[in-house]
Amino acid sequence: MSGPDPVEVTQLLSAWRDGDPGALDRLLPLIYDELHRIASRQRRGERDDHTLDTTALLHEAYLRLVGSDVDWVDRTHFYAVAARTMRRVLVDHARALGRAKRGGGAVKVPLVDDQVAEAQGADLLDLDEALERLAAFDERKARVIELHYFGGLNYDETATVLEISAATVHRDLRMARAWLARELGAEPTGGGG
Repeated sequence: MSGPDPVEVTQLLSAWRDGDPGALDRLLPLIYDELHRIASRQRRGERDDHTLDTTALLHEAYLRLVGSDVDWVDRTHFYAVAARTMRRVLVDHARALGRAKRGGGAVKVPLVDDQVAEAQGADLLDLDEALERLAAFDERKARVIELHYFGGLNYDETATVLEISAATVHRDLRMARAWLARELGAEPTGGGG
C-alpha cells in the first residue's frame, strides 16, 4: 500500500481511538483513496445496476467504522477492519434485498490475483457462508482470504496483521482457495500474490 505516511496515519488512528475528535477529520482525506480502492475491489463482479455503488459502500462502511470501538494498531490493521466491514455491508445489503441464493444478483468471486478465474456460480451470500464455515474450521485461513482478496493486502501486510510469516500466508492462501473452491463448487485455481 502506498500513499500517505504510514506513521502519520497510525498516529491519527491512535489519536482518534483516544478521543481526539479532530483526528478523524484529519485522517479521512489521507485514507479516502485507499478506502475507495478497497470498496472498488469489494464490488468487483457486481452487476452494473447494483443499488449499492462503490462510493455508497465506502460511506456505509465508514459510518460503521466511525461508530466502532476498535483499538487500532496501525494503518494496515485499519484497512483490514475496513475491508471486513465492507464485506459485512455487502452481505447485509444482499440479505436485505432478499436475494435468492444462486439467483439474480450473483457476484463473481475472484479467488486468484490478476486472473479472470472466478468461483463459478458463487454469489456473495454463498461466499460469506463458506467463509464462515472456513472460520469455524480454521479462523486464520478465513482471515488470510479476507485480508488478501477483499482487503487487497499483500503477503507481508497480511502477515503483519495476523502476526505470522509471509510464507505461512502463502500456504494458508493455497489451502483456503482449494477449500473454498470445493465448497463453492468451483475448480481450484492456481495463482499467487
